[in-house]
Amino acid sequence: MKGFWGKRTQAGKLDLYMRVLLYVLPWLMSLGMLTPLTQELDHDSDSVALARGLIALTVAQCAVAMHTIHHGLAHYIEGAPTPWRSALASLALGGASAGFVLALRATDGVRDDGSALVGILPYTLLTTAMSTYMLSTLRRLVLGTSVVAVLIAGALAATGAPASAAVAGAVVVVVIGLIALITTRSSAWFMAVIRELDKARDVSARLAVAEERLRFGRDMHDVMGRNLAVIALKSELAVQLARRGRPEAADQMAEVQRIAQESQREVRELVRGYRAADLPAELEGARGVLSAAGIACRMEREAGVQLPAGVQSALGWVVREATTNVLRHGDARNCTVRLTADGERAVLVVENDGAGEVSASATPGSGIAGLRERLSAVGGTLRAGPAAGGRFRLTAEVPLVREVLR
Repeated sequence: MKGFWGKRTQAGKLDLYMRVLLYVLPWLMSLGMLTPLTQELDHDSDSVALARGLIALTVAQCAVAMHTIHHGLAHYIEGAPTPWRSALASLALGGASAGFVLALRATDGVRDDGSALVGILPYTLLTTAMSTYMLSTLRRLVLGTSVVAVLIAGALAATGAPASAAVAGAVVVVVIGLIALITTRSSAWFMAVIRELDKARDVSARLAVAEERLRFGRDMHDVMGRNLAVIALKSELAVQLARRGRPEAADQMAEVQRIAQESQREVRELVRGYRAADLPAELEGARGVLSAAGIACRMEREAGVQLPAGVQSALGWVVREATTNVLRHGDARNCTVRLTADGERAVLVVENDGAGEVSASATPGSGIAGLRERLSAVGGTLRAGPAAGGRFRLTAEVPLVREVLR
């Protein structure tokens, strides 16, 4: 059960909670009918038979309501076809239940003046209203509720109930409609909004990752584009000179070899992160990207902290990779970036609450391995893994003494 719940995203947990609540609510509401029905029932044979039939209809209503609510949510949230068959069955059962209540009044099956029947009506009609109020427009719902209110009031008056009971029956129908709007339709609207926000957050995260890939692509183009163009031109010149038997062809090929080796070194530096990364810019960029993805980002940095260029570059890459991991993995809502430094070392901690279920034997990704390589070049270390409270913590430490001695 822990894994079933823990593996879901926050939006998935909320969706499951709302669905279970809507499925269970009709059954809980129906239990409220038993108390007034049993207390005020005149226990002759006809009344008992009508009461049993009403209870059986209520159970059938609840079963059909679960099916209707399930497909109604799919219709309201995802645009699935309207479950008209289930809706018509729910309306028919609701009408039959109301008919049984009126039959109890007509046959004097209850011992009061009709107030108990007015108290039973909400439980017989609420299940139907809850299962169908997300399937139509508000104008049609208001019109349908008004028609049902008039019909119930007229039916109660026809069975000999006092005028106050008839008016109360009409008011009950209106209240039932309001409750159905507050429960099922509002819940469906809320679930639809959460679904759209979750999709927007996923799109923001994907855009952030795509932007990072484009940035890396631009860096690669800056490193290799010019050199490859020069290599192509000098190779073509060397071919022409070789065909003419000119000795300068060997010099051109030697130059091609030198440029190729230089390009190889620059690419290796780019991949390993030896190119400088501005730590303040990376921190602000992380704040902006995480905020755009709907993740509250808290920056904690000691005032006046001045770090050497090599340390800033290494920690800048840590911030960049950690931000990408927060966006791509887990389901974080909050992220804290903490930077501290003393006379001996600088410590960067990136912690978020979207760790989820992490296996103790899980193999670290290539990004973590790359960070360890970058930090090892400046004598730093990296620790990453689950922390208390379902959080994930990444800690990078870089010695300052070694960097200063360089």
